[in-house]
Amino acid sequence: MTEIPFCGLPPLPGMATWNTHPVLLAVLLAGAAGSLCLGRREAGWSLAGWGMLAVALVSPLCSLSVALFSVRVTQHLVVVLAAAPLLAMAATRLRLVRLGGVALPAVGFAVLLWLWHLPGPYAATFAGDGIAYWLMHLSLAVSATWFWAALVRHGPTRPLGTAVAALATAIQMGVLGALLTFAPRPLYAVHAPDVTLPWGFTPLEDQQLGGLLMWVPGGLLFVLVLGAGLALALRPQARPVA
Repeated sequence: MTEIPFCGLPPLPGMATWNTHPVLLAVLLAGAAGSLCLGRREAGWSLAGWGMLAVALVSPLCSLSVALFSVRVTQHLVVVLAAAPLLAMAATRLRLVRLGGVALPAVGFAVLLWLWHLPGPYAATFAGDGIAYWLMHLSLAVSATWFWAALVRHGPTRPLGTAVAALATAIQMGVLGALLTFAPRPLYAVHAPDVTLPWGFTPLEDQQLGGLLMWVPGGLLFVLVLGAGLALALRPQARPVA
């Protein structure tokens, strides 16, 4: 690795550090401060969401993700499965969410998730200027928040469409995770043997663990949403009393 990534050089065991980049801290603090302008309920959800973003981007997860692909996947899961749903609870009234339906955000999230896990774009996020790294997390966070907000907003009125969107998302995340798990060779040159072996993983084992994390926990939450949507779609409608 000839450049120093945004999260620093790959750490050795016991040497992972916190990311205190001033621009990152300023963005997170600005987002949290903006949450205080919302209603009490929305502010609570939004603050929790920004807190989870801090966990993903400021905590040692950031440093560890430079060394291990499995930790980078964990970082992404914290963003799209923890921070995004919380932020979405404060974004359901946005015009884009009200009018956009669930299909468009589901497709947008899927495209971006696959894009950033292709070897080329993934390697670009380790460049020293940090531009691709910021684009990756910003696009994943925004698209996932839009998708979750659409699920929450349209779930009660379009339960079947919501269930289909959740199923499609669970399937595409599962397929991506399976491809990573069963790939016959490592796909990401930045996680070379000299980087992963100090942590007890070969590059292929690290990639397989990352694929399993995306495959199982990544799809499970959307399966739960699918079940809730189907339950709403299939529940008997109340009949008017004569």
